Amino acid sequence: MGLWRNILGLRASWKKFVSLFLVGVGLSVAIASCAPSSAQNRDVEITLVSYAVTKAAYKEIIPQFTAMWKQQHNQNVLFNESYGGSGAQTRAVVDGLDADVVALALALDMKKVEKAGLIQPGWENEAPNNAIVHKSVAAIVTREGNPHGIQTWSDLTKNNVRVITANPKTSGGARWNFLALWGAIKETGGSDEQALNFTREVYQNAPVLPRDAREASDVFFNQEEGDALINYENEVILAAQRGEKLPYIVPKVNISIDNPIAVVDRNVDRHGNREVAEAFVQFLFTPAAQREFAKVGFRPVDPTVEQEFANKYPKIETLFTVQDLGGWNTVQRQFFEDGAEFDKIQASLATR
Repeated sequence: MGLWRNILGLRASWKKFVSLFLVGVGLSVAIASCAPSSAQNRDVEITLVSYAVTKAAYKEIIPQFTAMWKQQHNQNVLFNESYGGSGAQTRAVVDGLDADVVALALALDMKKVEKAGLIQPGWENEAPNNAIVHKSVAAIVTREGNPHGIQTWSDLTKNNVRVITANPKTSGGARWNFLALWGAIKETGGSDEQALNFTREVYQNAPVLPRDAREASDVFFNQEEGDALINYENEVILAAQRGEKLPYIVPKVNISIDNPIAVVDRNVDRHGNREVAEAFVQFLFTPAAQREFAKVGFRPVDPTVEQEFANKYPKIETLFTVQDLGGWNTVQRQFFEDGAEFDKIQASLATR
């Protein structure tokens, strides 16, 4: 009899335990479903690596994006920012600078990041407008009063004009300058030989070739060397906003300087912040962000904003692209690799 009493007591205790366990599980589930997710609301960091002249625009854009994300997701986004020459930034990212989003001066630099295995092929299709977030064209800055009467690219070949431009072997911006000169002839019916001769004549008038666009601007503005500076239109506009106001010409035959942006796949997957990084890139194509780019001199890619700022930019009669010249792979091989056209130009000038 005592044995059965003990067995019945154990069964009752077990039922009570199971009942309490199930109640506890139910409460845990209910509490978990009602409480905010700490993982979802935890602050997230994004590292943006870009080239120097974009800093003024991102200073205005980043607070707009973080406010929007906070409102929509109740999550703080903290930005780490790095700015410098496009070529130097490219090398830094390849060498380990932990970028989540990279914005560079030319697709050739982005291809180097892709080649390093940090960005997946096809990045051009991951953002609107083939991942070109803003544009510019080439401009010629002159001295006060434009004493040499410079109006077109051909005026840079005058014997008494000293031209300042960076070295295309070390500067991405200088490659745009070189291609603008070459295309000014080639894209208006000239032959390769005529384009080569014209480009050589301009570089013959270049007393120095600074390492990058920023150094070239310093040589022209601060050291007051040269009669004409080839630079980005947006650089000239931004310099004017900072008080460096000198006359400039935007030649009617010009190259579209297309500036790409991409999410750095390997890094965002490791950091677990892909969603925010991709949302930030998408935000850069909205009218709000495009207006900020336009305010500091970039030509916007959003059609509505482009119309809003149409009066700010001189009209280009013949606008060509890198694709018109064969694409970056062809351009790099033809002009900028060791022993290519630029090296031939420099060698011919050295013998004179």
